[in-house]
Amino acid sequence: MTDPYDYSTRAGVRPISWDDFHGLVKALAVAVAPWRPEVVLPVLRGGAYPGALLAHILQVEVYPVRLTRRHDDVVVRDTPLWLMEPPAAVAGRRVLVVDEMCSTGETLRLVRERALALGAAEARTATLYAHTWGADAVDITGLITDELVLNPWDREIYRDGAFRFHPEYAAALAEQGLAAAPALLIPATPFVAAKGS
Repeated sequence: MTDPYDYSTRAGVRPISWDDFHGLVKALAVAVAPWRPEVVLPVLRGGAYPGALLAHILQVEVYPVRLTRRHDDVVVRDTPLWLMEPPAAVAGRRVLVVDEMCSTGETLRLVRERALALGAAEARTATLYAHTWGADAVDITGLITDELVLNPWDREIYRDGAFRFHPEYAAALAEQGLAAAPALLIPATPFVAAKGS
């Protein structure tokens, strides 16, 4: 099995724009709609984005779950730890577990099993992306790639009064001999908060 955080296994870079993201979620909606999911369980944090949009598009209930190997955005565990489990409301319903990426399928499997243990009528899985070595572990995926995928929601962070390229992405790019160039950041219209200190 390939280590999901071993960025040396990535070949190339795939920056995902917000438009790409929306198009991928629409593709997932088309693929899952015939099954008629009744509940979406987005796996926080990365699955929050596709899961919430998919629930809006399909007009179904959404209940976020959280299990993670990370603490404060740093990988600290070999296996995911449950922080927020699915609710009892999944009982008797068709549940779609949504995450951002499928590498090993472990997180998807754990959420699916927990939903079924809570009485879900059926549970399927969907991701925006899957690596070739993890594609068989997910029911529906928008894009299969072994490139380094740069998401629009976590590509930059705000630290010390400035927006900066996410250090994990910068390190992953460096493993490919690439720099975290400003052109890879998300182009956005600058705003100033209308209210706040």
